[in-house]
Amino acid sequence: MNKEKILIIEDDSIVALDIKRILNNLEYKVTNIVSNYEDAISSIKYEKPTLVFSDINLGKDKKDGIDIINEIQKNSYISVIYLTAYSDEDTIQRAIKTNPLGYILKPFKKEDIKSTLLLALYKMKDEKFEKNISDIKLDEDYFYDLKNEILFYKSKPIKLSQKENQLLKILVEAKGRLVSFREIEYLLWQDFPVCDSTLRTLIYRLRTKLNYKIIKTIPSIGCKILNST
Repeated sequence: MNKEKILIIEDDSIVALDIKRILNNLEYKVTNIVSNYEDAISSIKYEKPTLVFSDINLGKDKKDGIDIINEIQKNSYISVIYLTAYSDEDTIQRAIKTNPLGYILKPFKKEDIKSTLLLALYKMKDEKFEKNISDIKLDEDYFYDLKNEILFYKSKPIKLSQKENQLLKILVEAKGRLVSFREIEYLLWQDFPVCDSTLRTLIYRLRTKLNYKIIKTIPSIGCKILNST
């Protein structure tokens, strides 16, 4: 049995059961089959699927599959493959904004499900690898997204000023190496001289946002990040 958990959002029960049968035959676990907005949101929240197969048009429901994914992605990204009988430009443009991993037109064949799923899983694996190498763990509570230059505390982003972010990035990229104050001054201000108090204040503000425990300073020499991985 493959480890991925898949949710099916489909208002046509025959189509939904057909998709489930195909996925089960491919040894994937289907967490649930739902047919409307409320059940889909609840299922994603509590069952935490790794991938969603979602029809776009959910019949009488006022909100469609794209609305469901949009709502979930307000808080966190979820991987989705859309199923639909519609291929109009407006629908496709709405779907594209949710960054889907696949798009299957009805009526479909087993091979359509299998090939689209395998491609989606490959993309998911590649994205997870890229995310892992860009997420730098600073300690148990803090990590820094090096690619997007965002500091997180327990999954919540922390607002940094431009100079604070630049300083943190310099220290993170140094990978525990002691960075001299002179080098920091050059990288942050280059040919614009600043007084010592300006850099001290900047380091103090950043250390405050990191609860004083991640940046170590060596008086008159420099500073470094402790135990980044």
